[in-house]
Amino acid sequence: MTNDLSDEEIASEIRRISPDVIGVTSITPSIYAAERILEIARDEHPHAVRVLGGVHATFMYKQVLSEAPWVDVIVRGEGEEIVIELMRAIDEERWPEDRRTIKGIAFKEDNQIVATHAAATVKDLDAIEPDWNILEWNKYTYVPLGTRVAIPNFARGCPFTCSFCSQWKFWRDYRVRDPKKVVDEIEKLVTEHNVGFFILADEEPTINRKKFVEFCNELIARGLPDRIKWGINTRVTDIMRDKDLLPLYREAGLVHVSLGTEAAAQLKLDQFNKETKVNDNKEAIRLLREADIFVEAQFIVGLDNETEETLEETYKMAWDWQPDLANWAMYTPWPFTPLFQEIRDQVEVFDFSKYNFVTPIMKPKAMTRGELLNGVMKNYRRFYMQKALFHYPWRGTGFRRRYLLGCLKAFLKAGFARTFYDLGKAGYWGPQSKDKVHFDFDENRTLAEAQVADWESAADRAARAAERREALRLQGKERASERKKASAAAALACGGSTEQMAENA
Repeated sequence: MTNDLSDEEIASEIRRISPDVIGVTSITPSIYAAERILEIARDEHPHAVRVLGGVHATFMYKQVLSEAPWVDVIVRGEGEEIVIELMRAIDEERWPEDRRTIKGIAFKEDNQIVATHAAATVKDLDAIEPDWNILEWNKYTYVPLGTRVAIPNFARGCPFTCSFCSQWKFWRDYRVRDPKKVVDEIEKLVTEHNVGFFILADEEPTINRKKFVEFCNELIARGLPDRIKWGINTRVTDIMRDKDLLPLYREAGLVHVSLGTEAAAQLKLDQFNKETKVNDNKEAIRLLREADIFVEAQFIVGLDNETEETLEETYKMAWDWQPDLANWAMYTPWPFTPLFQEIRDQVEVFDFSKYNFVTPIMKPKAMTRGELLNGVMKNYRRFYMQKALFHYPWRGTGFRRRYLLGCLKAFLKAGFARTFYDLGKAGYWGPQSKDKVHFDFDENRTLAEAQVADWESAADRAARAAERREALRLQGKERASERKKASAAAALACGGSTEQMAENA
């Protein structure tokens, strides 16, 4: 994606290398591009084993193997240890005969889709050392500061189960790296690759407060905050919990926090299973700004109950809260999340290349998709115009002003290039074009029968499990009632009573 290679350039490179194995990873919006690379590999170098991994293929392996039968094998879940077993089998010429013995993969055999038992998660994250030398570093720039950027990991997993998210399902269990090992990696990025900004890839790196504080103290001890700044995504509840620690986080170089505020209405927060309150969002933003940490508020819009009034509500809420930055992301119904299963009947678009947080996949009942896009862009225009005129140039000095103006530059750069929200591709040029917007969904993209059958089977299993839980709950309630009655009867048999005897009896 970084080099925007053409099919012919990919084919030429495959011919030049003549590899034994060709592996690609993919998130949902890039799945067709990943499948296309392996299709090119089949045509150019058919003897190579074609491997696909990533979050989309992990959960949608039946969909992928149905629509792209040239994929030889899918790696499901964390790939580091699974791939080692896969490569050994290939190297020892035990592939494909021994493929059923390898945990965590899926493949087609005799026109049937086979998934082996899930592999265990990686227990020793510190044993994984990414090779940062292979990156073309001049192509990775953090626009607001004009410096090189890297995205290392502090932990994997998330103990929370937000209904719109799949990360907790993919990583399965929560694990934290040794903070000193993480700082070792960051120090190398600074000294060997001149990286000036990093973003922790974690869903929520502050979950383990003790480890996160150790991480911050280690950065400070090595003098790294003078050489590199960083940002994270985290939850409102963690900011509230750590309000006394925010000055330490800032001292360690944390300058940007993206908060999953998600919604301006409590109803939506409850629907998302966020376990937060609207008022907490405002307080967390205030605490971060007091600690001189830039705060970005994230809003999810575009569910079926979205209206012009609810979009206006999110704008008013954002302006009242006064984050430094605000982002309105379109609800994207990842097909492997609990929320998707709840609203599946409402999903009309299965062109996964458009599942990118900026294209309105869902059509609200009271709005067209063009009206929804226009409402979101109206929020952006008002918010950033006021920030640009009355806040960014005048708030603070030095680093604060430079950073905010850099963020504005990045925003304007994407806007003028028509890449922001895919405006150029969609033909959106302002309110006057809201009825002419074209999202060009590939209507030939549909769900594979095997994938639908798998979902329905899973839904049936979930329903049966829920029925069993309810039956056990009622059974337990009945038994408790019977025990209570028996206890009362025993007390009466022993002379017990609900009335006290008179003192002179």
